[in-house]
Amino acid sequence: MNFEAILFDCDGVLVDSESITCGVLRDMFEEQGWRMSLAECMQRFVGHTVKSQRDLIEAKTGQPLTEAWLQEFFERRNVRLQQSITAIEGVHEAVAHLHAHCQGRIAVASGADRYKVEMMLKQVGLHGFFEGRIFSGHEMPRSKPHPDVYLAAAAHLQIDPARCLVVEDTTVGITAGVAAGATVWAYAVPATPPAAHEPLLQAGAQRVFTDMRELRLSGVA
Repeated sequence: MNFEAILFDCDGVLVDSESITCGVLRDMFEEQGWRMSLAECMQRFVGHTVKSQRDLIEAKTGQPLTEAWLQEFFERRNVRLQQSITAIEGVHEAVAHLHAHCQGRIAVASGADRYKVEMMLKQVGLHGFFEGRIFSGHEMPRSKPHPDVYLAAAAHLQIDPARCLVVEDTTVGITAGVAAGATVWAYAVPATPPAAHEPLLQAGAQRVFTDMRELRLSGVA
């Protein structure tokens, strides 16, 4: 159970951001005539980059996905996140514990753009634990579900991916962690029904947990 490094996803693992981001996305799609609930938007887009869903978006809105539209989305998203972002409950204590026990060998490996990740971590007081060890899928040849961002994080820490624990919350991210050769645990919010854990396990997570205290108490480091 002891790992030499811990690699965290960001959205939904360190920060409670996914409903905020998808709320902005839903609003902008509605302005283009594609109406859906927040739950539906999250089901479709959590874990995916907007660009990776270009074909779906263009089919549903009947409009091209332009760089100008994406830039407006990023700007509106960032404003909303700065106003509303919070940390996942218990994550400060878990990260501090793992940072100490792994002698600083923890990293963030996110599919999101660097500006968003760093802004959110600063906003909730976690950036200092990860400074210099933040990796963005936008800067890799391929983003999740490919393993590139996790391989880059492990290489930077000079730890074999097989000795790393990845903490994820989506099937897309779990697939990336497994492909990198790491052990993956999946975080699910406490209210998630047990049936919703099954896709996470099928994607390759070895464990699903619903309380960040489990990272301190389970002997991972």
